[in-house]
Amino acid sequence: MTKLMLLRALCLSALCLGVGGTAESAVCRAQGLERELEATAGAAVLVSVKNLSGRVTVVAAGEGEELRRVSLKAESPGAAVQESDVRTLAEGGRVEVEVREGRGERDRVDLFLRVPRRARVKVETRAGAVDVSGSLSEVEAATDTGTIRADVPLDSLRYSFRWTASRPRFYSETELGKVEEKRGGRFEVSGRFGDKNAKRDQRVKLDFETERGVILFGVDPASVPADLRERQLTEAARAIIRSGNQDLIEAVRKITPRFVGEYARTLPPPRGGAPVLAVAPQGERAATAREIAPQLMRVTANVTDRQGRAIAGLERKDFSVSEGEAVREVLAVEPARTPFNLVLLLDVSGSVEERLDFVRKSALAFVNTVSPQDRIAIISFRDDIQLISDFTTDRSLLAQRIKDIDAGGGTALYDALAYTLVETLKPLRDERTAVVVISDGDDNRSFIPFPYILETVIETGAVIYPLYIPSGLMPAASAPAAAITLDPTRTRYLSLTSRADEEGRKLASVSGGVYYPVRRFDELQLAYDDIVAQLRTSYTVSYATTAAATRGRVRVRVAREGAVVRLSPVVPSATSRSN
Repeated sequence: MTKLMLLRALCLSALCLGVGGTAESAVCRAQGLERELEATAGAAVLVSVKNLSGRVTVVAAGEGEELRRVSLKAESPGAAVQESDVRTLAEGGRVEVEVREGRGERDRVDLFLRVPRRARVKVETRAGAVDVSGSLSEVEAATDTGTIRADVPLDSLRYSFRWTASRPRFYSETELGKVEEKRGGRFEVSGRFGDKNAKRDQRVKLDFETERGVILFGVDPASVPADLRERQLTEAARAIIRSGNQDLIEAVRKITPRFVGEYARTLPPPRGGAPVLAVAPQGERAATAREIAPQLMRVTANVTDRQGRAIAGLERKDFSVSEGEAVREVLAVEPARTPFNLVLLLDVSGSVEERLDFVRKSALAFVNTVSPQDRIAIISFRDDIQLISDFTTDRSLLAQRIKDIDAGGGTALYDALAYTLVETLKPLRDERTAVVVISDGDDNRSFIPFPYILETVIETGAVIYPLYIPSGLMPAASAPAAAITLDPTRTRYLSLTSRADEEGRKLASVSGGVYYPVRRFDELQLAYDDIVAQLRTSYTVSYATTAAATRGRVRVRVAREGAVVRLSPVVPSATSRSN
C-alpha cells in the first residue's frame, strides 16, 4: 500500500472510530451521517454504491487488518445530511449504498467508505468523482463526466478503461496500453500488469467506463496537468527532454508517451552522469543541503535591517555559516554589485491578448529599471515558448524585440518555467540568476504539473519573482478615468484565482524570491523597484562542507545588530563539481 493509500485509510478509520452497533448503526453529525454495515462474508463482500450527484471515495483495509464491516461517512458542503438521504442495505456478503437524488450540486452528498480487503466494489455516478484505493479484488466504476482515480496493487492486475463519448483523457504513474478506437466513436485502453498466472486471491480487475471523464491511475490528483490530450511536443517539451532531467521527462511522457519516445530516439546518448542538484529551503531564513559529494557550497543571502533597508559593505568576516550543529568555514562572500542574469518571462497567451500593449509596456519598464550591467533575457510563452532575446546588456535591442511580441493561444506557464530553468539558466549554474514572471498565473496547457516545477525550482537555486496580474486587469496608465470608474463593482472584485495566488506564493517562498499580486500598472513599477532593491541587498556566500558529514539545516548569521537574513536554496559550486 502506498503512503497516499495508507493516509486515506487512516483518515477514514479515524472518522468511523467509535461508531458501533449490530447489522447497521448510525450517528448523525452537524453536516454528515456515519454508519457501520456488517459484511459477514469477509473477503467475498460486494459493495455497490450509487451516488449520481456526489463524490465517492472507497479505501480498502490495510494488510493484516481483519475488517468485517463497511464503515460509511456521508457529508455535504451544504445542507446537513438526513437519515432519509442515504439508503443502505447490509445482507450477507452484499452491501448497498444509494444517495437520494434531488439535493442539487450545492447540497450534494459525498460518500467515504472503508471496506474489507479483497472486497468487490461497484460505483455509479454522473458528474461526481470516484476514488478507489487499496487491496481490492475487483472495481467497476461508471460516470458521465466524473473523474475516476485508482491506486491499487500491480502484482497481478487486469484493466479496461473506456470512453463512450470523447477521446481518452487519462494520466498514469505507469505506462498503459495503446489507445484503441472502437465502433461508434468509443475508445478503450486495456492491458495487464504483473503475473497473469497469479493465484485468484492475488488478482485485481479494474473496469472503468465514462462518457467524457478523466481516468487517473496511481497518481495524486494534485500532480495532474490541466491538459491531458496526447499532442505533439512543443519546443519547451523538447528542451526538457534534451536536458536529461528525468522527473520532468517522466511528467511529459505521461501525457504523450509516443511522441516522447520518438523524439528521444533522435537524440545522441547522454554523456556522463546526471547532475546532482540542490535542495529545498526550509522557511525564509534556512535551507537544507543534500548529501552532495563536492565540498564547496554556495547560498544567496539577502541582508537588510529591521526596516527592510539594505545593509551594504559586508565582508567575509561578518558572516558565519552552520549546518545543523556544525560550524562551516566561510571561504568567500561576493557582494551584490556583481551583475545578475535576469530572465523576464512574459505571458502572451489568449487570456492577455487584449492587454498586449500593457505587456509590452511592462517589459520595457522592467528593462529600464534594472541596472545597466545586468544581463537580461526575455522569453514569451503561450502554448509554447518563444525566445524574444537571449542574455544581453543592449537595452535598445531589447526594446526593439519587445515591440515585436505577439499574443494568443493557451497558457503553458509551467512548461515555460521548466524551459527557463533547465535550458536558459543551465549554463549559468554558478552565476547569480533570477526569473521575473509576468502572468495571470493560470496554466491550462502545460505538460508539466505544478509540483514538478516546484521541485525543479528548488533544485536549480534560481530566485523566482512571480508578478501575477488578473486576466481582466484594465491598466490605469492606458485607460481614461471614466473607463476605470464605469464599472466600479467589477474593479473592486478584480482578483487572481485562488490557485494562482497560492502557487505564486509557493514559487517565491521556495526560491527565496518575493511574490507580487499586481492590480494596476503603477503597482507593477513598484514591484520592479522592489525586485531591484532585493537583488542589490544580496550576497553570495561560499562555504566549505564535509561530504561524508550528516548535514542539517543551513543557517547564515551576520555580525550586525538587527540584521535580517533571508536565504535562497543551497547549491553545489561548479568549481567543486569539476574537481
